Amino acid sequence: MSGAGSPTTTPLDGTGLKVTIVAGRWHQQITEGLLAGARAALAEAKVDVTELHVPGSFELPVVCRAALEAGADAVVALGVIIRGGTPHFEYVSDAATSGLTQVSVLTGKPVGFGVLTLDDEAQGLDRAGLPGSKEDKGREAAEAAVATALVLRAL
Repeated sequence: MSGAGSPTTTPLDGTGLKVTIVAGRWHQQITEGLLAGARAALAEAKVDVTELHVPGSFELPVVCRAALEAGADAVVALGVIIRGGTPHFEYVSDAATSGLTQVSVLTGKPVGFGVLTLDDEAQGLDRAGLPGSKEDKGREAAEAAVATALVLRAL
């Protein structure tokens, strides 16, 4: 499981930070788990949260950039891409990953990366923070976004 070796986190105080969650609509059960984890982490960090929904992971970069340019201090990008029988998986995965990296570098603001690239639905259910899941990637992405925003604020 990829969560082995993950860092331990301390409670984050993000008071005053504005964070936008941008979530794709594909694979609703997994996405709802990711959203629940991100929402919980952001509530615990006491940040001001806005939530936006896009059709899929391909659309995450443009909306994340717009949210950051509109005043968000950080975004949490959540999406689910499951491998199929065509190269579509590779194209969408690369576009979302590269696009979100560019958004962070171009804006100078953090993007919490909660885009799951999966071989099958079971892997997503294991990572979605649902009852019985082994990991909570929505929470991890939100915590990373807040922690990075706090580092940037301290510079």
